[in-house]
Amino acid sequence: MSAAPTPDPIALADRLAALYTPVVADVLDRIGYRDQCPRADVRPLAPDMRCAGVARTVHTVVSPTLDPPEPYKGEMEAVDALKAGDVMVVSRCEWSFWGELLSTAARYRGCRGVLIDGFTRDTKAIMEMGYPVFCRGIHPADSLGRLDVDAFDVPIEFGGVSVRPGDLVLADHDGIVFVPAVAAEEAISRAEEKVRGENLVRDKLAEGMTVTEAFRRFGVL
Repeated sequence: MSAAPTPDPIALADRLAALYTPVVADVLDRIGYRDQCPRADVRPLAPDMRCAGVARTVHTVVSPTLDPPEPYKGEMEAVDALKAGDVMVVSRCEWSFWGELLSTAARYRGCRGVLIDGFTRDTKAIMEMGYPVFCRGIHPADSLGRLDVDAFDVPIEFGGVSVRPGDLVLADHDGIVFVPAVAAEEAISRAEEKVRGENLVRDKLAEGMTVTEAFRRFGVL
């Protein structure tokens, strides 16, 4: 008997993009993954920004020198390695990691967005581009001599969540949820089913059914 085909992560990310973070978070809770949403201080630059894709992790460290011999080396390598369907996920940093030019390069490579447990700049230009950037805040100071990228495509922590390369991620106005690769197909299928149930419950509530009765009948809230 042949093994089941391995799900295509890009196809799963496309299905994830049609969902929204609360329903995915609910489903992950129910299948035993209760710590998949990072701290709430990482927000989209603009309210309508959203993205879904395959996590491309980046690990940052404090720069050991104000005048590095190879400026931006790790940061540039991480951006140049981006592929279509990726979402860059950057570990905690206290300075501005991102800007307009890197957004332009990432978008060209098909990267669907950038999540930074830190700061960005050039924000008006990024918002005019409509490129999805989620961050803890805005800061004008450059990363040069302040932070370095020492590795990418490695496990990192993002806002209190452990993230591995190849995990899926969905980010929207409600926040961010990371979907472990090993649970992605089950979580997305269950989330799609939950959305169908929520649509039915919404109709019943609009017709006057009580919340208590709706939950008793459909088990969705």
